Amino acid sequence: MTLHTINKSPFESRILETCLRFTQEGDPILFIENGVYAVQSRSRFSPLLESIRLSNPVYALQPDLAARGITEILDGIKTVDYEGFVDLVETYKVNNWL
Repeated sequence: MTLHTINKSPFESRILETCLRFTQEGDPILFIENGVYAVQSRSRFSPLLESIRLSNPVYALQPDLAARGITEILDGIKTVDYEGFVDLVETYKVNNWL
């Protein structure tokens, strides 16, 4: 399995859509940096992410959420700290979508 990291805001980039074309069932997706804007509650990306998390674990980096003032995220999105980020990177092959 491959960990897919997304660091660009889906409001400014099509990286999320590109990533999803290559993501296999069960592959975890981690939103980092400005990518965390995708996991906000009630965004236009909410329906897409709700369907993704039915077959893939979805994570957001907590320090990046905090740095951007994002306090409400979609149900089912797991947050990880830097230690959790390292654990994911050590567990999976990584594909960075930049």
